[in-house]
Amino acid sequence: MNDILQRIRTDLAGAADEAAKESFQRFFKEQARFYGVKTGAVNKIARDSWREVKALDRAAIFALCEDLYRSDYTEEAFIAAEWLSRMSPRFEPGDLPLLERWIDQYINNWAKCDGLCNHAVGDLVDRYPESVVTLKRWAKAENRWLRRAAAVTLILPARRGRFLADVFDICDLLLVDRDDMVQKGYGWLLKEAGRLHQTEVFDYVVKNKKVMPRTALRYAIELMPPELKQEAMKR
Repeated sequence: MNDILQRIRTDLAGAADEAAKESFQRFFKEQARFYGVKTGAVNKIARDSWREVKALDRAAIFALCEDLYRSDYTEEAFIAAEWLSRMSPRFEPGDLPLLERWIDQYINNWAKCDGLCNHAVGDLVDRYPESVVTLKRWAKAENRWLRRAAAVTLILPARRGRFLADVFDICDLLLVDRDDMVQKGYGWLLKEAGRLHQTEVFDYVVKNKKVMPRTALRYAIELMPPELKQEAMKR
């Protein structure tokens, strides 16, 4: 397995670009760690390496992914998230505590959070809906990235019209959160839920707009018609 990691890191270092590295940092308030590899090249490395990784057992894949997250490089976290998304049909309900530990220990910017949660964690919860209770616990966590994860994990299921009651439960828990990364996360969740449940999401926003941070509100109504946006923005 060390050979796999070494090849990945050699490929990333070989594709690194100093100008790209500097430009990436502009998207983050936190100091983030990059090689400086463009998304297309990272995608290719993830795809190519998966051909070998997919033959490994679950424990070995999880161990490789943890090594990638532990490095703190954003590109390595992206590769781990891509592998986890591809292996998600092999997930079991008992895998969620491991993913929670990684969020708590290794996730330190929005890109790592969303990369892991939008697909891998979201796929697991979508497959095992009883796991949504864990997201509601995350929504009350001290760690800001667990709180954001509580929302962004349901992005893709919500886009398909699923988990609407749970979406509102999680947003209730995050409603007055002061962290802008959390506000953007649950606002995004409401926006996606609103694709198929516009009336319900609009009513939720209007009911809570006096206390909902403007950042979350703007995200939530982004796809709505102008007249609904105008109504939602009235104080």
